[in-house]
Amino acid sequence: MPNILASFMLAIWPLVALVLFRRLRPAQAVVWTLLAGYLILPPPPAAFDFPLFPPFNKVTIPSLSAFLLVIVTTRQNVRLIPQSRLAQALLLIYVLSPFATYATNTDPVFYGTVGLPGMRFVEGIALLVQQAMLAMPFLLGAALLAGKDGLRTIAIALFAGGLVYSLPMLIEVRLSPQINNWVYGYYQHIFGQSVRFGGFRPLVFLDHGLWAAFYAMTAFTAALALFRSELGRANGKYLLAAGYLGLVLVLCKSVGAALYGLLLMPLLLFLGVKWQLRLAAVLAVLSFAYPVLRGADLVPVEAMVEQAAKFDENRAASLKFRFDNEDILFERALRKPAFGWGSWGRNHILDPISGNIQTVTDGRWIITLGVFGWLGFVAEFGLLTLPIIALWHQARRRGSKLPLLTGPLALLLAINIVDLLPNATLTPLTWLIAGALLGTADRMRESYSPPKLKKLRTVL
Repeated sequence: MPNILASFMLAIWPLVALVLFRRLRPAQAVVWTLLAGYLILPPPPAAFDFPLFPPFNKVTIPSLSAFLLVIVTTRQNVRLIPQSRLAQALLLIYVLSPFATYATNTDPVFYGTVGLPGMRFVEGIALLVQQAMLAMPFLLGAALLAGKDGLRTIAIALFAGGLVYSLPMLIEVRLSPQINNWVYGYYQHIFGQSVRFGGFRPLVFLDHGLWAAFYAMTAFTAALALFRSELGRANGKYLLAAGYLGLVLVLCKSVGAALYGLLLMPLLLFLGVKWQLRLAAVLAVLSFAYPVLRGADLVPVEAMVEQAAKFDENRAASLKFRFDNEDILFERALRKPAFGWGSWGRNHILDPISGNIQTVTDGRWIITLGVFGWLGFVAEFGLLTLPIIALWHQARRRGSKLPLLTGPLALLLAINIVDLLPNATLTPLTWLIAGALLGTADRMRESYSPPKLKKLRTVL
């Protein structure tokens, strides 16, 4: 169980955020409040759980702190609602649809002799509040981090955070992932899943080794993006740092994250921004369409397992296990297609005698679809995909000038969306980048529009 230090760190984080807001510009303070909280605060199950509210943990506390401090301390007129009408609609659905999920799941669910209770009104409210807090980094990114300077602030923070975090990562690669246990008094996951390829993969203070590896890939990507976009002496330093972070990524022993980094490296180094946006749009749209393609048997599941077996039999077995569980959970999700099954694990299959959960939800897409239904899935994945599509649309205009970091961050967001199919690596950083890119697209549209049309709201 988490020790008193874990609770203390969660409790004082709003004060840490206040110090950051007093010392840094609002945009920088938002980024570092979210990033440092994500990297340093204790992972679940460490949380404060109050009635009528979702758990206050390393995700929700920094998000809420940054959001309230922007409102209180920022004297300038900050528009916290995106200009895009489609984004506004998706946000409204994302936040409010959980209440419809509650309203359609008030009856208990039985699995043989075992049953799960129906959802209560207080749980509907808690889900609504949870969604609102999860969306706050998206709103902050769109309001404060749009454009060249905002995107650069994000990239530098991701890069610098990766350099600092690489040190405890390397310690855990050598000694096994024990830092969270030493500091906060508990091990956050199953230790066996940290043993890979005859060694260990690090976790530090993140939920799982996959999350740590994905952040290492993120920092590696940020270093390459800064190398490509910066001029002067710092240019070479970013390249050297990228080489170092690439080595850390390999040592994280996550095949998926390493492949993402290997894929992104030539795209970041050799392609122009417009081509980067085109590829990001393709990846995002295919990921958004994945449930439909999966349901129509258009995803080559067997071929993917066979290819994985050529690399490693254990990875092939893991992939097949995920696909088998997806089939079971997808079939159950389709029994409540509109608003999903809600909380209490009602989206799972339970053993009819023991009551133990028999299914495993790895991918974020199947979690969202099972819990919140198609409406929740379209809202969540639509909000993540929309910024890339909006930027691609703006890039098609003649004479459009895109910040150099637009393409790399769009590719990084697209890769994160792809990773939400096998994993659940949806973090405040994902939402922050998505919001910043949407805000950039909004700015480009306003600067392109004739004066009489600038006040008009368009779908994108």
